[in-house]
Amino acid sequence: QVQLVESGGELVQTGGSLRLSCAASGRTFSSYPMGWFRQVPGKEREFVAATTWDGGTQFYADSVKGRFTISRDNAKNTLYLQMTNLKPEDAALYFCAAARSGILTRSQYEFDVWGQGTQVTVSS
Repeated sequence: QVQLVESGGELVQTGGSLRLSCAASGRTFSSYPMGWFRQVPGKEREFVAATTWDGGTQFYADSVKGRFTISRDNAKNTLYLQMTNLKPEDAALYFCAAARSGILTRSQYEFDVWGQGTQVTVSS
């Protein structure tokens, strides 16, 4: 069973950078595609980025392409999201998730293991 714990969220100024981490427990972390999603109050959770089990392929939402980078270190059981040139509209609760189906997708419904989230706040 995989359990996920996010960290790294904090208050940052517009134009700043942050790196989020997602620590996974369980030996099967390296088997699954992983993704990052975000949610603001009153809105649906939205896709941010996803990567294959080996990190060889990545998908990004158009809104973050060129600014965010998803990566993973399977030896450390950790998923990362490097965020640069942050904008106020990036402020949200960020979740990492695992897709035990093995399918790499932008759909949150294919991801069945979720962390509790880490808050990112961007001041203008």
